[in-house]
Amino acid sequence: MKTSTDSPIASSQDSEVLRERLVLGLWSVAVMLITMNTTMFNVALPQIMKQFSLSSTTASWIVTGYSIVFAISSITFSRLSDYLPIRRLLAFGIICLSVGSLIGIFSHHFIMLFASRILQAIGAGSGISLGVMLVTRYIPMSRRGRSMSVIISTATFGMGLGPVLGGAITEYWGWNGLFVVTALIVLVLPLLFRLLPKEEAVHVRFDFAGALFIGVGVTGLLLFMTTASLFALAAGILFIIAFWMRIKRAKGPFVQPQLLRNMPYMLLSFIVFAAFAAHFATLFLMPLMLSRLYGLSSVYTGLIIFPGAILSALFSNVVGRMIDRYGNHLILRGGSIFMLLGAVLFGWLSSISPIAILFVYIPLSIGVTMLTTSVSNEMSRILPKEQIGAGIGLSQLIQFVGGAFGVALSGRSIAWQKSIPLSDAFTHIFWGVAVIVLLAGMSYLTYHSKEQSSLSLAK
Repeated sequence: MKTSTDSPIASSQDSEVLRERLVLGLWSVAVMLITMNTTMFNVALPQIMKQFSLSSTTASWIVTGYSIVFAISSITFSRLSDYLPIRRLLAFGIICLSVGSLIGIFSHHFIMLFASRILQAIGAGSGISLGVMLVTRYIPMSRRGRSMSVIISTATFGMGLGPVLGGAITEYWGWNGLFVVTALIVLVLPLLFRLLPKEEAVHVRFDFAGALFIGVGVTGLLLFMTTASLFALAAGILFIIAFWMRIKRAKGPFVQPQLLRNMPYMLLSFIVFAAFAAHFATLFLMPLMLSRLYGLSSVYTGLIIFPGAILSALFSNVVGRMIDRYGNHLILRGGSIFMLLGAVLFGWLSSISPIAILFVYIPLSIGVTMLTTSVSNEMSRILPKEQIGAGIGLSQLIQFVGGAFGVALSGRSIAWQKSIPLSDAFTHIFWGVAVIVLLAGMSYLTYHSKEQSSLSLAK
């Protein structure tokens, strides 16, 4: 297969065959390690909290901080790929991830652990975002869907495998051993760097100020949520305002302001924000609940999370085929119902036994897959062609900020309920998760109603 020549940065001399299967195979290994790195640490949180005597609020920042930086990093790598060679960006990302992993292996203080996770998040953002750009740019339309599904399915499988592998490593070698797994990604870099097509850089200004403003603004608001610091609140609001002013004036803004004025797009974005908030909150709460309430080890915690995660991974291909056959709306409705069912069952049954947690996580996990896949597809349908790339990138940013919001709120909620039995505290939080999912469902109904009204007016 020959590289595309219509890319703005593809070299005109770059006509060598991209070894498609080998590149996709190696890239899939990298993506699997990256997504495993995201979910492995949830299982290790109880042990980390015990070792460093951390509160649930402080521990939540191991996940929250990672999610915020990962979100900013993903959209940044995606935007930079329009100007800089993919192979150079990937090399930078993998080196950051590997250095962060190396620091993590030898971390014996919380600050060092936190710094290593942030450095990992910077590098991890390169994996899926650049993979999507690679497929879009160099693989013909006839094979593009299949290639895209390989990357997405591998990412989902990595998220499912993460809790099991993370639980076993944490139990027998300690949480530092988790960083060894992620460090293995450096082994694929020389091969990918050699196989990827060479590209020429284009000297264009990138809106680093916009990226900085939104990153600091979101972090400030989440810090206020977890610490009640008025300084953090003021800083968050100030930087969000600065971000809005920046994207209205910049020639190449970090986020296109037209997207923020597009009401159907923003309704879909809120759906994935709420879905990720609910899912990340659940992934954060389950290990704590299984450890504190039921006294289960990291190994058993991973095994309880695994069925829901792996079934979600296997179901992703089915969801894709169902969307092609029945359209996005049926899957959007089904995903909302599955997530709401899972959240309600968590609030009702999670304090009964670990087996109940195993079974009620399955519909919630499948629901997340249904919602995120159908929302992305629906966005690509409603957005103008020139806004699809920016719209999907912003959606990824919003969904991971939602994940960070869910974890931060969950950690703070545990601290708020210290005076009541722990089982009641977890139950209350899961009912709160159900409310978040209900808001996602209401957003879909609003979106569907507006679309039906638009169709009626068009007739």
